Amino acid sequence: MKTRILALALCLSLLLTGCEAMLHGEYLTVEPHSMLSAAEDDSSVIRVENYQELVSGILSLVSACQEQGVIQLSNYNTRDVEADLTAACLEVSHEDPLGAYAVDYIKHEFSRILTYYQATITIGYRRTLEQIRSVVPVTGSSAIRSEVQGALAQFQPEAVLRVTYFNEDEDYIRALALQAYYDTPAAAFGMPELSVAIYPDAGYQRIVEISFTYAEPVEALRLKSAQLQEAAREVAQPAVSRNFRGRLLLSALFGALLDHRAALEAAAPEESGSLVPSSWPYAALVEGAPDSEALALAFQLLCDTVGAECTVVRGTLDGQDHFWNIVTVDGSHRHVDASLGRDGFYLTDQDYQALSGAEWSAEDYPACGEKNWRKKLNLPLDNCGVFSYNISRRLQV
Repeated sequence: MKTRILALALCLSLLLTGCEAMLHGEYLTVEPHSMLSAAEDDSSVIRVENYQELVSGILSLVSACQEQGVIQLSNYNTRDVEADLTAACLEVSHEDPLGAYAVDYIKHEFSRILTYYQATITIGYRRTLEQIRSVVPVTGSSAIRSEVQGALAQFQPEAVLRVTYFNEDEDYIRALALQAYYDTPAAAFGMPELSVAIYPDAGYQRIVEISFTYAEPVEALRLKSAQLQEAAREVAQPAVSRNFRGRLLLSALFGALLDHRAALEAAAPEESGSLVPSSWPYAALVEGAPDSEALALAFQLLCDTVGAECTVVRGTLDGQDHFWNIVTVDGSHRHVDASLGRDGFYLTDQDYQALSGAEWSAEDYPACGEKNWRKKLNLPLDNCGVFSYNISRRLQV
């Protein structure tokens, strides 16, 4: 009996000691796990509470080029879920720039699950994920022109731009693309055929898709472009090595272009005299028979090579297209026309028009001042296309 009482006392002691430890120490409680629903656990489910979030959710699927996605409408603030889903799908596919550009169709179906709706969105595309991701956001005509230049320089098949505050048409894009072509002489192998599409028809943001079809295979054009740029560096090298600046640099480049053209003509075989004049700068710097456009583009490329400010001018002469350049030195603009030979360098508007008879749009190009310093001082170009060193020092050019 005593033994039983002792054992009982011992158990009671242990029990009390354990409880005290539990009261003053750390302990772990384990409770049954409350399982979440499949929708709550699935991170791929998009949760929305109003119409604008619904539109954004569908757009997120389009941006990722997902063919199917699930949207959960919780605490949704409208009773007509069917109407909202239909309207949101139409808005994304027809009014949003990316949807109008990339989406072929959007379908939906939905069901009610306890306190929320769950919609399955199915999307068909006419663009690839790579095309969707390659859309470039831009603002303004300068940015559009710059992006087109980059595409032309690399002979890319297309440029796709998301333009903010755009209210222009296809003709506007074509005009910018033409300007970009003349600003990219290293890739000027004939203006490529353009196909322009704008998505959607209206809106403050729109996607502009510009497709290019080139005159020759891209790899052949890239090879010719590399040859053209190498020739330009060789022609410009004497002026660069002599560290010319300003007017003297332009004079050196102009004379070097004329001398190079004469050397090519002298070295060409006799049958080359029957060549059809080419408008590619390749004809002026590598081989061929350059016309005024080719010479203007070639001079533009030489100026680009040395960082001189220059632009190609498109005008008319005797009713036909005629091309030359306007250069800028210290804020002063002058005409340069290599097709006129050595007399075509650094002319004012009045002098150039009197010499060439060419006409151009005064609104599209800067005015070239009244004073023609070269003609007034009667300083001819020498054989290297530069003024003599002593005269140049006196003029501080």
